[in-house]
Amino acid sequence: MRISVILCTYNRCHSLSASLESIAQSRVADANSWEVLVVDNNSKDKTSDVVEEFDQRYPGRFRYVFESQQGKSHALNRGIREAFGEVLAFMDDDVVVDAVWLQTLSAVLQKPEWFGAGGRILPERNFTLPAWLSLKEKYALAPLAIFDLGTQAGEMHEPPFGTNMAFRREVFEKIGGFRTDLGPCPGSEIRGEDTEFGFRALAAGLRLWYEPSAIVYHSINDKRLQEEYFLAWWYDKARGDIRQTGIPDDLRQNVAGVPIVLLRRICRWSIKWMFAMDSAQRFSCKVAVWRVAATIQECRRLHAQGSHGSSVEAPSVTQAHRIPLE
Repeated sequence: MRISVILCTYNRCHSLSASLESIAQSRVADANSWEVLVVDNNSKDKTSDVVEEFDQRYPGRFRYVFESQQGKSHALNRGIREAFGEVLAFMDDDVVVDAVWLQTLSAVLQKPEWFGAGGRILPERNFTLPAWLSLKEKYALAPLAIFDLGTQAGEMHEPPFGTNMAFRREVFEKIGGFRTDLGPCPGSEIRGEDTEFGFRALAAGLRLWYEPSAIVYHSINDKRLQEEYFLAWWYDKARGDIRQTGIPDDLRQNVAGVPIVLLRRICRWSIKWMFAMDSAQRFSCKVAVWRVAATIQECRRLHAQGSHGSSVEAPSVTQAHRIPLE
């Protein structure tokens, strides 16, 4: 089986080096041939030098591709076009992969019934949870790209996160690439290009496998552990939800593009925020206010365009994950 690991990067040459060092130590079955394709999305630092160094140390293992059109989805789609693998695995430039990550993530895709796979994304070992963050909600750590469905392997009914997933190439040929109106790009931090793709695969009836032994460790800098980062992430997440699937039926009744039900929700969450007793509960309510406000903004944008939903299609060739606002 031929495997291509696609890693898109932008101005992170220092963390990129650690990521490449970890994947270089991978233990992969001899029957498999594999490459690491580094897609440089217009970096201005020493990214190309880092990749060249690894190419010299591991001849034929690492390949450099330059993608000048800014935006992570553009880089991902370029990587898909350039890769030689029958299986395409994805990692980011701020993770360190376990030595058996690639083997365990890709092994199940030799079976014809499985079209994609995802594994666990864990914080680096010295991670400390902020006191203001509650873990009562399932996706509380989503802004840190932490993904952990436990230690039991089995079929997945939700998409994996982008820094630890793999799909057979035929999936991209069947449903297309990553949507370019999603994913970080100049002027926008709206993400969700990875989970939108995963939900599209599930909607097409393609079965996904969860492999808990395929582990990557995500580096979490101090900036990501600030309340402001979480609020901005959830704000953009709510905008991305509407952008992916359009305005849901329960939000169609509006005044000047503002769904009436959201006016009630933002008032309710604001009151809960003001009277919450502990810091974690107070912050959870504040996040809800930000998410409702973002949903209002995106609904107004679509209303001004005279549209109830996005008509954007995946390149080359939806359903999305919306976390309830209740």
